[in-house]
Amino acid sequence: MPVTKMDHHNRQTAERIYRHPTSHNIQWHDVKSLLESLGECRETKHDSFEVKVGEVTGYIHGPLTRELTVDQVVQVRHLLRDVGVTEESLTKAAE
Repeated sequence: MPVTKMDHHNRQTAERIYRHPTSHNIQWHDVKSLLESLGECRETKHDSFEVKVGEVTGYIHGPLTRELTVDQVVQVRHLLRDVGVTEESLTKAAE
């Protein structure tokens, strides 16, 4: 899904994931909504989530509590970059 097609809520979540220093209060349900808008997101049997966007498959290792840990935010950040959702693309979409 191109960044320009993201709804406002998902775009805000993506922006918070890229924020420096890393935000410590990113809610899992917001991230899950963002990932589901991009592709498939399913829980695995090892307290992790598998995310498939096009040809890219990534994993967010849990356990996932209400708020993501810094390591989980970094995992999501890498996954978003791999599927083409970058800081630059978010900035361009906001213009």
